[in-house]
Amino acid sequence: MGEIAISLKNVSKCYKRYARPVDRLKEILLPGKSRAQEFWALRDIDLKVPKRETVGIIGQNGSGKSTLLQIIAGTLTPTTGEVFVNGRVSALLELGSGFNPEFTGRQNVFFNGQILGLSREEIEAKFDDIASFAEIGSFIDEPVKTYSSGMFVRLAFSVAINVNPEILIVDESLAVGDGVFVHRCMAKIRDFQDAGGTILFVSHDVGAVSRLCSEAIWINQGVIVDSGKPAEVCKHYQAWIHEEVNKRTAVHINLGEHMSPSLNDEKIDISKITIKEVNPFTNKTYIAFSGYERFGTGRAEIEAVCLVGADDKPITLVYPGDIVRVRITTFRHDKVRKPNVGIALLDRLRTVLSGWSTEMLDKNFTDYWTSKSEIGRATVEFEFIWPHLAGGNYAFDIAFGDGPHENLEMLDWIQNAISIQAAVNDLVDGIFQVSGRKVSLLEAEDTLCTK
Repeated sequence: MGEIAISLKNVSKCYKRYARPVDRLKEILLPGKSRAQEFWALRDIDLKVPKRETVGIIGQNGSGKSTLLQIIAGTLTPTTGEVFVNGRVSALLELGSGFNPEFTGRQNVFFNGQILGLSREEIEAKFDDIASFAEIGSFIDEPVKTYSSGMFVRLAFSVAINVNPEILIVDESLAVGDGVFVHRCMAKIRDFQDAGGTILFVSHDVGAVSRLCSEAIWINQGVIVDSGKPAEVCKHYQAWIHEEVNKRTAVHINLGEHMSPSLNDEKIDISKITIKEVNPFTNKTYIAFSGYERFGTGRAEIEAVCLVGADDKPITLVYPGDIVRVRITTFRHDKVRKPNVGIALLDRLRTVLSGWSTEMLDKNFTDYWTSKSEIGRATVEFEFIWPHLAGGNYAFDIAFGDGPHENLEMLDWIQNAISIQAAVNDLVDGIFQVSGRKVSLLEAEDTLCTK
């Protein structure tokens, strides 16, 4: 590991919460007895970020991400632990921080620059670049309180990136920017990376984390639960998110007359699906898919996945313009109200390039499906034309759910269920576009194939 830009050792942050304002006063006047409830936003965080690295931080709202960044930026003091920061830090934290709403944009640019250690002459030399990148026109001389959220983040990011920081901290603020501005910000971040800058990047966009970052950290309930290569950490985080959604919504779903007593009594341990590869609904071991993670309630499952070409033979290599069929064999152990199978095409960084489902391609498809059989085996086949993509390895996530997208019970989801190698065909030109998409229901006995 090279020179360290950021080092945290056993860092914790505790907030005191008082039931009544008078309890705070009593604690000051009558010391010796705590009248507050303690809330630990961070617990024993150990973190080292080498210089010139970009580290992504993911986690649900309230997990402690923003608290961690504020401690690194110096706007919060940890309750315990040691913090070492080697270099000038420029932070774009939650919307509104660092700017005085009563002052103009111009005044706030100078105030923020001076806080970061720049002289007035240095700020004046950079001001035109800051104003030009922000593109807010004459509003630069209007009070910040009159700005829209988009205008505010334009100016805030422009200041943060143009004051020659050595460490840049970005905390989800770009989410309020328009598409064109976000692309410009990402290009600027790439330039900062190429110049040897260190970045801490917080985002709910796991695709952006996978593309931008060299390492990722997942924080949950104030502790680091996973760290490593961004694609792997994001994969684990997404699996956990879907498990949590199933746990929290299972009691609200009417499973019909075929309700299993074990499900009704809420005795399902969904983590077994990932860790032990056991279906909690049937207590049987899943068919093995290598290099994947899977999760779901288990009332139905994906038995097999294969890729076939136009000649109906299995394929492992594909060229732009080739017909690809993703064949998915499912088995329903229980009554599924509205079966919905979906696939997603991902690159090696697990960036989702395209995705579609039976519901998306044909609103009447699942009604036709359930009219055939409520319980048992069925095979769904998606067909599309392989798009013009760079050569390399691509993977498919396969999901089987019950219900429409906005109210979906995840029955079984397999990450990296099957992969394919794409070749480059110089005779095919054009931009990325998936075309010729359709879905069909097949007879399982004639089409079952294993990976």
